[in-house]
Amino acid sequence: MPARGTVPDKRVSSPALLRAQVAAFSKQVPVLYLLLSVNALALAYTFWDAAPLWLVAAPSPLLALSAARIVVWVRRRNAAPGSAEAERLLRTTVLLGPAIGMAMLVWALELHQYGSTAQQTHVTVFVGLTVVSCIFCLMHVRTAALGITSSVAIPYSVTLIFSRDPVLMAIGANMALVSLVMIYILFVYSSEFEQMIQAQAETQRLSDDNHRLANIDGLTGLPNRRQFFTRLSELLSSAEGEQRRFWVGLLDLDGFKPVNDLYGHLVGDQVLVETGARLQEIAQHGAFICRLGGDEFGVILDGGHSHEEVERFGQRVCEALLAPFSTLDVLAKISGTIGFAASDQGEGQAKLLYERADYALYHAKQNERGRAIMFSREHETAIRRLSVLEQSLRNADIETEMSLVFQPMVDVATGRITTFEALARWDSPELGPVSPADFVPIAERTDLITRLTQTLLQKALAEARRWPADIRISFNLSARDLSPEAILKTIEKVRASGLDASRIVFEITETAAMRDIALAEISLGALRALGARVALDDFGAGYSSLSYVRRLPLDRIKVDRGFIVDIEHDGVARDILKTIIDLSRNLKIDCVVEGVETEAQKRTIGLLGCTTMQGYLFSKPMTAGEIPDFLAGVEADRRTRLTVALA
Repeated sequence: MPARGTVPDKRVSSPALLRAQVAAFSKQVPVLYLLLSVNALALAYTFWDAAPLWLVAAPSPLLALSAARIVVWVRRRNAAPGSAEAERLLRTTVLLGPAIGMAMLVWALELHQYGSTAQQTHVTVFVGLTVVSCIFCLMHVRTAALGITSSVAIPYSVTLIFSRDPVLMAIGANMALVSLVMIYILFVYSSEFEQMIQAQAETQRLSDDNHRLANIDGLTGLPNRRQFFTRLSELLSSAEGEQRRFWVGLLDLDGFKPVNDLYGHLVGDQVLVETGARLQEIAQHGAFICRLGGDEFGVILDGGHSHEEVERFGQRVCEALLAPFSTLDVLAKISGTIGFAASDQGEGQAKLLYERADYALYHAKQNERGRAIMFSREHETAIRRLSVLEQSLRNADIETEMSLVFQPMVDVATGRITTFEALARWDSPELGPVSPADFVPIAERTDLITRLTQTLLQKALAEARRWPADIRISFNLSARDLSPEAILKTIEKVRASGLDASRIVFEITETAAMRDIALAEISLGALRALGARVALDDFGAGYSSLSYVRRLPLDRIKVDRGFIVDIEHDGVARDILKTIIDLSRNLKIDCVVEGVETEAQKRTIGLLGCTTMQGYLFSKPMTAGEIPDFLAGVEADRRTRLTVALA
């Protein structure tokens, strides 16, 4: 009989199945109501003159209800009910279907008392057609179909079988048999329908999981890099037509890598999770927070925020990250630096807008770490200059345009030169002399640094062969130079040079080691195995120098020049330098202090126990051709001082 919904299966009542049952049934409900109405009207017409008028007209309220329900279901046939509404509709169907069926059966049995044999046969046909129609229309809803069968088909079949009329008894038996077959078909079809819906639900779940994995960061639960750029592109497209301004921010955690290396990835992961939680907590209306990868997070601020509002938001972000991260019995302290760019600074291109925010971040980390920086016109000028430099560097003839100068390291106790550090110089035909501070970072951010390193290393080794055998050559390596392929090329260059590897010192900064401490340990170990020495440059400028001293195969520490600037008057700087010198002595590692420019600095450093120094006080970087005369002058001065001392 007609119903308002479908019935959840007793074994499987998943939301997907409920909605699928309602969706399938809603398309059949109007047909079912229409068929029932036509059958009832036809039966009433047959008994118009044979039965009392009140009995003939008894189903009129049901027919009016059927017409109303047809209109309702036609209007909502494309609607998608929620799980709760679907369950309500199905539960109503289970209760309402058998009730209507029994009412129609009672009406039909009452009519059966009147009329001729043909009219009574119509009653049988009416009941049979109605039962079969209801079962077919309720195939997706097993419980409702079984309710109709048990409340209509079975009682009527029993009535006919016990009528003592052979014809009616045969019809009753036939109807019972047909009902059993229909029930069997019902079970088979409904089970297959459930399996199909379950398969579709599982497919949808896998699709949703894939979508989530593709767009959500698995660690923090924040949107990931893919979703960031999708959102960015969408906003650029809509903002262009509406002339709406929004902001893009890139946040980088300062000091996260040392925390990760010192305490392990489990602690590092917890710090990242907590960072994501703090960012979401302070995110204002219209803020879209995501994790781009590693310790880098992205922010999109939409909603017409002013320059000052964005800057204040950035400062709140930085301040929120200053609070210690307490996790797994570890108290980790980091900070954050963030760079912002406005949408109209990206020329309508997501990549350009991202690059401008990235440059603001880069500038902040170099100059104002721990702050929020807005991309400015000055940054735009700097980017264009860097673009010109990068293009020129890519087109440069490195062999002819790149050269080396050498700055000595002096043992002030003996007056001897122990080492010359090789420093790169670039004289561009188009740009003229370019500072290493400008072109080396560009080379390190691109794939040019390895080619540059290998070319200059070959030149440095060739020059070192001309020096006295007790003087070493010190050569700087970048993070990219520590890759397995680059290290193999470096080893080949050393072997091909004919220079004793023990006269070579390879310098690496803490920043380069921080990129991948495990790789640095392996690569520098390979150079040590070759016979070369390894130095850690700019010691003290990083975040966890002691951890790198412990893990890396070091022969020398070069103290960052930042400790030397005011060492005569800065007691804290002297104490730190004394600690580093004592540490080096205890570990049997050479210690070199760089950046020495005055006699007062030299005297103070000497009193602290360090005798090997480097800086403008002793010599500015010189060309290879100037080295012989310089060495001769140093040797002459040393002999003069020795003669005076002996006299």
